[in-house]
Amino acid sequence: MWERLRRKEVGTERWATRMATVEPERDLERAAAVGGRFVMPGDAEWPEQVEVLAEAGQLTRRAGVPFGLWVRGPANLRQVLEQSVAIVGARACSSYGSHVAGELAAGLSAKGFAVVSGGAYGIDAAAHRGALAASGVTIAVLACGVDKSYPQSNSALFSRIVEQGLVISELSPGCSPSKLRFLARNRLIAAASQGTLIVEAAVRSGALNSAGWAEQCGRPVMAVPGPITSHMSEGSHVLIRERDAVLVTDVDEIIEAVSPLGSGLTTYRHAPKNPIDDLPHDIRRTLDAVPVLTPAP
Repeated sequence: MWERLRRKEVGTERWATRMATVEPERDLERAAAVGGRFVMPGDAEWPEQVEVLAEAGQLTRRAGVPFGLWVRGPANLRQVLEQSVAIVGARACSSYGSHVAGELAAGLSAKGFAVVSGGAYGIDAAAHRGALAASGVTIAVLACGVDKSYPQSNSALFSRIVEQGLVISELSPGCSPSKLRFLARNRLIAAASQGTLIVEAAVRSGALNSAGWAEQCGRPVMAVPGPITSHMSEGSHVLIRERDAVLVTDVDEIIEAVSPLGSGLTTYRHAPKNPIDDLPHDIRRTLDAVPVLTPAP
């Protein structure tokens, strides 16, 4: 296949140009050295849902369906992504955002959903850790080769993910991250998942790029509301107010948003019963008319 690409027998001119600099034997050896493998279209493990990128718009210079994916970890890529949700957000997140991301990831894992994120600081790391804490499967989509740990300080986290889930990338082993590669990585996170959840994001956050890719792929975009005093939630609020993101506050609402129409519906939740509810109607009306606060003298 590699040689056919070089000779332009399959693929596009762009792929042929890129293949001129590729050394597949070297890349396969590097991947094998860290327990990795290469998955491409037609393989039993290939996640066909990423092929929606062929029809999606182009938000960055690097777009389209990846030629293949480098994979590390014991899980089957296609199987775990069949029921998955992406959780992304700010790197410099608040304690509120970190807590919410971890709790929602753990809750999704308990419901049998895999959690997809980017392995970065902040919300990404909290989502991965939440899934791992619940003994769930989590997938880190990298903007570098699967033989690298970036950021380096998350190397212990990546080791745990490789043991319990998957680390994947479209980039060959040995590749280093760059701004363009991070933006291109976002399209894979969005396309691979059933929906993308933004937990915390400033107005110019890269997480909004992930939301844009999810919209291009026809996937649900969800957002968790935050304090109106926090600039870290301004982007999330913009998604809800201006871009029709689904406001979610718990796991059941996430599952409802990503489930096919008519399935996964949440149960209507009533307010806790109040002793006043059992009083006669005229007495309840009287109590409602009594001021709650005592007027100042």
